[in-house]
Amino acid sequence: MRPKIYLFGDSITEESFGIGGWGASLANHFARTVDVVLRGYSGYNTRWGLKVLDSVFPAKQDGDGGNGIHSERGPIAVTVFFGANDASLPDRCSAFQHVPLQEYKHNLHSIVSFFKKRWPNTHVLLITPPPIDEDARLRYPYVENKQGLPERTNEAAGEYARACAAIAGECGVPVIDLWTKMQHCPEWKKEYLSDGLHLTQSGNQVVFEEVIRKLRDDGLSVEALPVDLPLISDIDPNDPMKAFR
Repeated sequence: MRPKIYLFGDSITEESFGIGGWGASLANHFARTVDVVLRGYSGYNTRWGLKVLDSVFPAKQDGDGGNGIHSERGPIAVTVFFGANDASLPDRCSAFQHVPLQEYKHNLHSIVSFFKKRWPNTHVLLITPPPIDEDARLRYPYVENKQGLPERTNEAAGEYARACAAIAGECGVPVIDLWTKMQHCPEWKKEYLSDGLHLTQSGNQVVFEEVIRKLRDDGLSVEALPVDLPLISDIDPNDPMKAFR
């Protein structure tokens, strides 16, 4: 069987299999070598993500003969991309999604620990929340906004991004600091964000390139991974079936 890469996160992960999405680009990049499996849940924060870990990644898989996850090879990598919803302000219209900073750090640490315990050889990659364009958030509200104030701010997103990076350091796993990376571009608000939070195709490209770079640093490049079946170039036209023996 092909190895797997799981993408676990909120709407920015759920939408990643759309046209030009970073998940779709990963699936295309790793074609013939890895199955990229989407596990994105729009609107979720780390509190909810932690709550559903066992149901999303059950220890006992269908068809495993009752032996649990140990009878199946774990994924080669998992991306964990939460924080954009946790960073919603507690006194604004999306307060129900807010998770206090210290709890966010604890939840993220617990999520990483879950994967490390379940699949010790799996590479876990954290991704920080992106920056926030507050003006655009006023133009594209998700819920009724009677206050007329952005439910997220770039300052708050930055606090959660730094917390995510800190947890990565504590857990000894790599991190993509998307909040900082995107703001290196002077026109990041229009270039990378479609509604002040979610990603344009250019924003998705940034995530894709960063994920590929981090995976390559861990030895998970296309060149290092075997294809699952013979390439056409390896099939002898005079004896095609030889390649399948």
